[in-house]
Amino acid sequence: MKPDIWFNGEFVSHEDAQVHVLSHVIHYGSSVFEGIRCYETERGPAVFRLEEHMQRLLDSAKVYRMEIPYTLDELNTAVVETIEHSGLPACYIRPVVFRGEGPMGVNPLDNTVDTAIAVWEWGQYLGEEALEKGVDVEVASWNRMAPNTFPAMAKAGGNYLNASLVKMNAVKNGKMEGIMLTTDGYVAEGSGENLFLVKDETLYTAPSSSTILPGITRDSVIALAEARGYSIEEKRIAREELYLADELFFTGTAAEVTPIRTVDDYEIGRGKRGPVTKELQDAFFDVVQGGEDPHDWLTFVDVPEEAGVTT
Repeated sequence: MKPDIWFNGEFVSHEDAQVHVLSHVIHYGSSVFEGIRCYETERGPAVFRLEEHMQRLLDSAKVYRMEIPYTLDELNTAVVETIEHSGLPACYIRPVVFRGEGPMGVNPLDNTVDTAIAVWEWGQYLGEEALEKGVDVEVASWNRMAPNTFPAMAKAGGNYLNASLVKMNAVKNGKMEGIMLTTDGYVAEGSGENLFLVKDETLYTAPSSSTILPGITRDSVIALAEARGYSIEEKRIAREELYLADELFFTGTAAEVTPIRTVDDYEIGRGKRGPVTKELQDAFFDVVQGGEDPHDWLTFVDVPEEAGVTT
C-alpha cells in the first residue's frame, strides 16, 4: 500500500505518477527538490520547518529559471493535504519540481515545469543504532563542486550525481558515509548532510562559501546550540582537524543529528556519541517530537481516521 502523490495539483495513484522517457529531467538532471520530515507527536503529526523548506524549493527553482505555477502558501497547503490524504502519522516528504516534455536538447526553456509531492514512511537514514553509537565515515576522493560551476545553494537533482559517487564509494569501502572536501582541500559536507565539529565545547561548521548546501537542520542546530550558550563559528576546516576533534556529527532532514565515531579509521573523541552531540540531539528531538517549540518550527497536520492510501 502506497500513498497517492500530489501531481500538478491533483492526487494520482502511486502507479500513475509517471513521466515520459523523453522528459528533460531524465536526460539533463533538471530538477529541484526538498526533503522534509513529518513527525508523530502527542498533539498529532507535525511537519518540521515546512515554510523554510518550501521557500528553499522556490529559491532553487528561481536559480534554474523554473517558473513554478504555485505560490509559497499553495505549496505549503499541498504538502499538508498530501499528508492528510495519506493517513500516515509520520512520514518523509519529497516535493520535486522538474522539467518535463518539450524540445530535446540542453536548453530547457520551452519544456514544461511539473510539480509533485510524495510522502512515505522512512526511518533513520543512517540506521537505528547510528543516533547513539555513531557512524564510520571516510574522507571522499570526490570533491564538492567548485564555486561558479554549479549553484551549490540550490538543492538540484543534477548536483547529487557528485553526492552519489561519494556515497557509493563509502559503502563499497565499508563505511556509512563520505565527507567531501572543497576544491582547495577544506572540509565541506557529507553526501547528504552538513557537518559540525566540536572542539573545547565550541562548534565549528563550514561556511556557505565552501559550496555547502546551507541546511535547514544545520540552521536549527545552530539556534539550539546558541540557546544553550555554545559558541558557533563558521570557518574553513582543515582535513586533519576532523581527526583531532572532540566530537563530530552530521545534520540533515534524513540524518537528523547523527554522531560520527570514526573518520578514515581515526577514532573521534571517545569513539562514540559525545556529550555536546547528545545535548543537541536531545534538544532537537524534544522539538520535533512535540515538546517545547519556541521558534514555531512545527506545522501540525490533521490526519483524519478515514484517510488512507491507494492499493
